[in-house]
Amino acid sequence: MSDDLPVRGSITIPRAELRWRFSRSGGPGGQGVNTTDSKVELRWNVAESDALPPVLKERALTRLAGRLVDGALVITASEQRHQLQNRKAAEIRLAALVRDAITPDPPARRPTRPSRGAVERRLENKRHRTLKLQNRRVD
Repeated sequence: MSDDLPVRGSITIPRAELRWRFSRSGGPGGQGVNTTDSKVELRWNVAESDALPPVLKERALTRLAGRLVDGALVITASEQRHQLQNRKAAEIRLAALVRDAITPDPPARRPTRPSRGAVERRLENKRHRTLKLQNRRVD
């Protein structure tokens, strides 16, 4: 279990389902930027994964539809100079995206009306502010 990527609670992504790709990254790095493969691309196939229960999987597929490429979620990280740091950043980003995608919708807001006292206080404050601003005018 420690080999899995924790998402939320008991939900984890098996590391065997993660596909890594490395390439040279642009940006800072000095002479080493031309020799090290520090850019990381992390790919997780949501559609074929068994890591999520069917309900959460369907929710994730719906919410991540705009980010999926052939059913796979692709995360790219190249901010750091070291590959290991970029790998960790990509894992954190993947876990956060999946966590946000599987969280249930908040309960619907029950519309309410402001109380009569709240309406009266708001109108009284408006009148007071109008009078204060009118007194500042120079005619």
